[in-house]
Amino acid sequence: MLNCIEDNEAYVVGVVCSYLSYSHDVYGERFYRFMLQSDRLSQNSDLICVTVSDKMLTDISIDLGMHLAITGQFRSYNNYTGVGNKLVLTLFAKDIKIADETDTPVNEIYLNGYICKPIVYRVTPFGREIADILLAVNRAFNKSDYIPCIAWGRNARFVKHLDVGQNIKIWGRMQSREYQKKISETESVTKTAYEVSVNRLEIGDDTSRTKENDDFAEENGYII
Repeated sequence: MLNCIEDNEAYVVGVVCSYLSYSHDVYGERFYRFMLQSDRLSQNSDLICVTVSDKMLTDISIDLGMHLAITGQFRSYNNYTGVGNKLVLTLFAKDIKIADETDTPVNEIYLNGYICKPIVYRVTPFGREIADILLAVNRAFNKSDYIPCIAWGRNARFVKHLDVGQNIKIWGRMQSREYQKKISETESVTKTAYEVSVNRLEIGDDTSRTKENDDFAEENGYII
């Protein structure tokens, strides 16, 4: 489904699992958000936050339980409220269509960006190799999206040797996962992390980064 022409392309087929709620205004254009559930083959599911313009809602009504096919970009925003994750990830919808209930769930993403933080490589007690990647993906008007990605196995082993500033291409899926965050010696809370799970990656053609990437990443603590 993805044609990999742009640096950030995503396509998902899933079920609406939350009500539409107001998000923000940009130059008089109103944006709304809702959650979409996309099932995996493993019987688990990913929850994806979708942002949509009111201009796209004139021909379609977003209701609970609807099956939708959405094409867009996975974007990041800073959360300054102090509540929830510091980095908010959302699928910015460029096209929404009603999907057939019998359609197979799909969750695909392609990213072409730059490593903007040293790779964190680790091995679990069960011997599974994991690498955490923070990818800066250029957007129009000198903006960038900062997308956390997680690689496994041989992909993790390969990417751990790459340096900050390296251009890489990633194919995978938008993923949500719950984890426990300890807030005291006796208490912890359940939180949800959003990221891209890497299925395939390769070295990109460009080895340079923009100054805007460097400045933004440094200001927000993404570069150590």
